Amino acid sequence: MVKQSIFGRIAQLAKANVNALLDQAEDPQKMLDQMVRDYTNNIAEAESAVAQTIGNLRMLQADYNEDIKNAQDWGNKALAASRKADEYRASGDTADAEKFDNLAKVAIQRQMTAESEARAAEPSIASQTEVVDKLKSGLDQMKNKLNQLTAKRNELVARSKTAAAQSQVHDALKSIDIMDPTSEVGRFEEKIRREEAKVLGQQELAASSLDAQFNQLEDLGEQTEIEARLAALKSGGSKPALGAGAPASNGATIDEADFDKL
Repeated sequence: MVKQSIFGRIAQLAKANVNALLDQAEDPQKMLDQMVRDYTNNIAEAESAVAQTIGNLRMLQADYNEDIKNAQDWGNKALAASRKADEYRASGDTADAEKFDNLAKVAIQRQMTAESEARAAEPSIASQTEVVDKLKSGLDQMKNKLNQLTAKRNELVARSKTAAAQSQVHDALKSIDIMDPTSEVGRFEEKIRREEAKVLGQQELAASSLDAQFNQLEDLGEQTEIEARLAALKSGGSKPALGAGAPASNGATIDEADFDKL
């Protein structure tokens, strides 16, 4: 019963479909870790049981080989005793001949007993050998499954770490994306642009005010020359020099028709 139970557990575990189990798992990595632990423990138990079964088989085989050897030894002793009896009988010594014939009979009887014990052990040895072979095969399958599980677990962990690293890199790149207006760099750039626009506005306003001041200066220069020439006419009729200074105009309006009255 113990052997059958062990064999059943090994067969069940060896036939387990890893991919199907993973599809049903909420957390495949945790399930794989647990499966690896379970398989490792079951393999250790199975190895111990298989080793015990193999040990029992080897004991049966050793006893069988001993029975075969004893049968051969007793057969040789029976033959030697029979020949010795024949020698004594040929020499006329019937008493010793009878003695060695009796020894030959005892040896033959013991030979038959050893042969009988060997034959009785053969079915058990054959059965145990079959069980051991199946247990070994199942154990090998379990070890192969364990290797698959370990490889699958390692692959899954590596993929998980890679995905996490990629996500971190993506988040880091996103946080410093200069084209993203919501990023810190983008907000700082927008602030600088507003400040630059303000400076441009100030410069444009200042330039506009300066132009107006120069225009006023040009108008004042023209009026000054006109007043200067008028004063020169009144004083003696000579033409004043260009650019000569004079009081500013009083701002009186001129009608073009007045020139026709001159």
